[in-house]
Amino acid sequence: MSDLFYKAVRFFGSYPFLLSSRPLVINLEQTRRAGAFLLAPTHASLFDTLVLVRHSYRKIDFLSIVEVFRKPFLGWFCGLMNAFPLNRSRPDPATVRIIMDRLAGGRCVGIFPEGRLQRGAKSVVYTRQLNRGLGRIAKMAAVPIVPCVVIGAEDYQHVHAWFPIRRTRYGIIFGEAIEPDEDDRKTDQRVADALAELHQRLSARLGRSI
Repeated sequence: MSDLFYKAVRFFGSYPFLLSSRPLVINLEQTRRAGAFLLAPTHASLFDTLVLVRHSYRKIDFLSIVEVFRKPFLGWFCGLMNAFPLNRSRPDPATVRIIMDRLAGGRCVGIFPEGRLQRGAKSVVYTRQLNRGLGRIAKMAAVPIVPCVVIGAEDYQHVHAWFPIRRTRYGIIFGEAIEPDEDDRKTDQRVADALAELHQRLSARLGRSI
């Protein structure tokens, strides 16, 4: 893993966002917490990862789909950014071991609990349903989960969003840490409910929704 590369990308990569955006970030202090934890963001856009890397106080080791790692440059870049792959069609126990090792090392591991890009009515913020697994990992590792909602990062898929005059508006809100329940299904539901509530708060402030 290359923490130095991560820091360099975060430092130099912040300038395009700094010049082109007006972010609203709420409860960022949750990412200052010491020790290992799971970050559980909504996932409406590929740019969610970039804005989270820019704003989080802690470095985030993201779990990403294996297809990303098969792309020549992108796979190399993600590897240097401490990300690691997940094969959704054939889940590998080795992936769980990597997550556990990272958490045992006191790191922050980012897992998009919806498992794929989800917007509108299919998003967890409306369905209050998550893929199973997040609560189980939290229980196995005995670490808390910090829920997080990102709105508006998808605007960066358009070239004009990067123009300084545009001042693209996006928002991030971090929730209070959720300690794992003995019943991991209850933990998953608590995270889903927290994401829905955080979305309501952020969308009211931002004037838009996922």
